[in-house]
Amino acid sequence: MHLRLDKYKLDLAKSMIIVNTHEAKSNLSKLLAAVEEKGEVVLICRNGKPVAEMKAVKVAVGRLASDPALKVTFAPGFDPTEPATEEDWPEENR
Repeated sequence: MHLRLDKYKLDLAKSMIIVNTHEAKSNLSKLLAAVEEKGEVVLICRNGKPVAEMKAVKVAVGRLASDPALKVTFAPGFDPTEPATEEDWPEENR
């Protein structure tokens, strides 16, 4: 089977496995293992035309971790939950 892949926008990774729908169904576990463990891309074709591309999901690691440079430190004895007094406000904002 000859595929004209040049007209399709595909994510070409390290290697690409090209299978038809029957092969994909019969070997799904093996194909998933190849994607997960080796980073391969699987192109699933129907009647010689690409219809699906299976590739590993890129997971954002530590995206929600806090930046240590943004850590807030308060002066000794300062309680941030205590209401501000009149003297705490600048003169022009009173």
